[in-house]
This record gives sequence, structure tokens and C-alpha cells, in this order.
Amino acid sequence: MRRGLLLTVLLAASVTGPGAHARAMPDPSQTPAPGNEVPRIPLSRAGYSPAVNYQLQCAGCHLPQGQGAPRNDVPRMTGFVGNFLRVEGGREFLVRVPGVAQSALDDGQLAELLNWILARDGMAGASTPEDAAPYTPAEVERIRATRLSNLPDTRARLIQSMRDRGIAIHDGMPHDDNHNDNGDSR
Repeated sequence: MRRGLLLTVLLAASVTGPGAHARAMPDPSQTPAPGNEVPRIPLSRAGYSPAVNYQLQCAGCHLPQGQGAPRNDVPRMTGFVGNFLRVEGGREFLVRVPGVAQSALDDGQLAELLNWILARDGMAGASTPEDAAPYTPAEVERIRATRLSNLPDTRARLIQSMRDRGIAIHDGMPHDDNHNDNGDSR
């Protein structure tokens, strides 16, 4: 019993004593750790290129070259993602995907990144329609303001729209038709 009381008194003293308050109040003369002397610039003001923004915002899931990770339910973008611009609602979908809509990039950077991904000489390749209009910051801001409520069903509906138009689905994801996990016909 005495041991429990002593432990309680010591614990109370350590929480309410001067040492505890010192930890809660930073020392005004304390300097930042080496390398942290200058405040960090927010990503939205860093001025990185679309390629760097892709690596920082997209490559963690879609992998460095946009090859996707089907085991993690992440579709391939390489040679395929531009097909979303060929079906109704696909253009908006690309902006509303949670990883895009909730990225740390501002609307201008996001428009620039999407345009870089969708370039016919880039990641999307020939999957992007030749007449596809580039995204603008104002368009991204407008689309981004409305959240995507059901990603899987919306994506499935868009994929079905692509199939209905005769577009081959080569996104690396398993589908309920005659395509294997690589998007190739069986």
C-alpha cells in the first residue's frame, strides 16, 4: 500500500513539477536542428516541374513510370490514362480521383501535372485524343470542388463506357471480361 502511494506521489510530482512545465514551454533560446534553420516552403509554392511533382505526388502509388501496382489496386497510367478523355465524365474523373483532388498542389500546378501526364509524347502516349484540350487552373478549381463519392463504381462505369466505344482496356487491373491482369486478351 505504501509503495503504491509513494509511486502515485512521485508520478504526480513529475507531472506537475517544474520539469514538466519546462517541456511544455519551449526554450526561447533554442535553435532549430541542423538543416531546419530555414522554414520549409509549401509544395504549392515550391515551383517544381511537373516531373518532380509527379514523383512527389503520384509515384508512391502509380510507381515512377506510371506502371501502376495492380496488387495494391492501383491502375497503370502508361499508355492508357488518356482514354478517360474519350468518355463522358472521364475528364472530370481524373481531377476528382482522391490522390489528385487532395494533393498538396495548387490548381495551376495540378493542371500542369495533368497536362504533363496526358501529353501524347509522355506517359499517356497515344491513349490521349489528339484534340484533347489542356486542363486550365480554373477548370481544375471548378472540378476539384466536387468530391468523388464512389471511386470504384465511377471508374467501373467509365471503363465500361470505354469498352462500349471499342477501347481496349490495358490498365493492368483485373476486369470481369476476357482480359487478364495485364489487360491483354485471353
